[in-house]
Amino acid sequence: MSLVIYNTQTRKKESFEPVDSSDVRMYVCGPTVYNYVHIGNARPVVVFDTLFRILQSQYSSVTYARNITDIDDKIMKAARENNETIEGLSQRYAAEFERDMAALNNLQPTIVPYATHHVDDMIQMVATLVDKKHAYASEGHVLFDVKSMDNYGKLSGQSLDAMLEGARVDVASYKQYAGDFVLWKPSSEDEPGWESPWGRGRPGWHLECSAMIEKHLGNTIDIHGGGRDLIFPHHENEVAQSECAHDGEQYVKYWMHNGYINIDGEKMSKSLGNFKTVRDLLDQFKGEVIRFALLSAQYRSELDFSADLLTQSSASLDTLYGALKKVDDLECVPVNIEASAAYQALLDDINSPLAISELHQLAKQINKGEGADLAYLKSELLAAANLMGILQQDPAEWFQSSVSSSIDEEQVEALIAERLDARANKNWARSDEIRDELLAQGVVLEDSKDGTTWRFQ
Repeated sequence: MSLVIYNTQTRKKESFEPVDSSDVRMYVCGPTVYNYVHIGNARPVVVFDTLFRILQSQYSSVTYARNITDIDDKIMKAARENNETIEGLSQRYAAEFERDMAALNNLQPTIVPYATHHVDDMIQMVATLVDKKHAYASEGHVLFDVKSMDNYGKLSGQSLDAMLEGARVDVASYKQYAGDFVLWKPSSEDEPGWESPWGRGRPGWHLECSAMIEKHLGNTIDIHGGGRDLIFPHHENEVAQSECAHDGEQYVKYWMHNGYINIDGEKMSKSLGNFKTVRDLLDQFKGEVIRFALLSAQYRSELDFSADLLTQSSASLDTLYGALKKVDDLECVPVNIEASAAYQALLDDINSPLAISELHQLAKQINKGEGADLAYLKSELLAAANLMGILQQDPAEWFQSSVSSSIDEEQVEALIAERLDARANKNWARSDEIRDELLAQGVVLEDSKDGTTWRFQ
């Protein structure tokens, strides 16, 4: 089976056929760096990192670019509030983003282009669009003329009027039409700016991705990914800029978008108070647990993110690592990964829930198995899991490590002894109470015929 992916533009699954099989090219929209990233930002990173791994298993060369937006009104506002330079703030939070994403076992993309390093490329694209009558200058701004493109709206599949009705569109005096969007805007003396043929200013948000893709990946790329919220206006406007600048040449062959994240059953929102940063979650859970939770639902579906999901993900990883611990002394052997049911699931539009289920089947076989098959089963489990960026630790280290704990070992042992006394006296309520108390502090008790052992979650 070859890789099959759902193409947002055609609204159906399609067999992946690259433009150039000797160099597959993928671009994913990265963060605007003005604060720690929230869990919603992490989902596309994990999803497309997984796709990057799958593509690398099939093609000899894969170029993956994920940008950093380091100039934006939100960055300017945060810098003023923090009394620091825009460059200092954006560099600091870009580094924190990379740190958080590495903690979730994401590979480093091939290219990480920064918006401020490509302003000249953006100015050149704007000039090209003006020359080709797809853009116009007005009151220090340069705007894209959406009516100049016959098939504007083809990505989202809506008419222009329908798209504008459901979007927040700035109806400004410098616009010829309400749907026209900004390519270049003027900067005041206290705002960052660059000299251009239209005066000192800075680029519009949509422009940077088009310019960076042209610079590093060419006029046509294989895959462009991002969150579903970017379909309109961001990605729609990227299509308009790039295809009009290149005389209608196809911009992206396959568009892919991940679904939204809900926090405890509600759509993630700052106003609801359910806005969780990856950094805060890393204080409570291992990065691999967070990654596993993000892969627990198929990427196009909405994901209900909660403490219960993270706890379940931790338990699932414990089961998988437990099977690996049983065969820790066995050397890995070559495997035919294409024959793996988990791999086949991933080829089907990154069906990570099914792939995880297949990993558990392999773990179950290891736990029941004996003999020569165990080395192959271990190797298949690790090879398939590596494509999802999980089971990256040594099993012994996994069970010994902890994220954090406010309780020391002597306290744990004392509570275990108290629990044993409670059980001996058939005080089951106190026994359960101690177990729950320790679990709340990140300590998991495991009872067996040989006694009670414990580990950090």
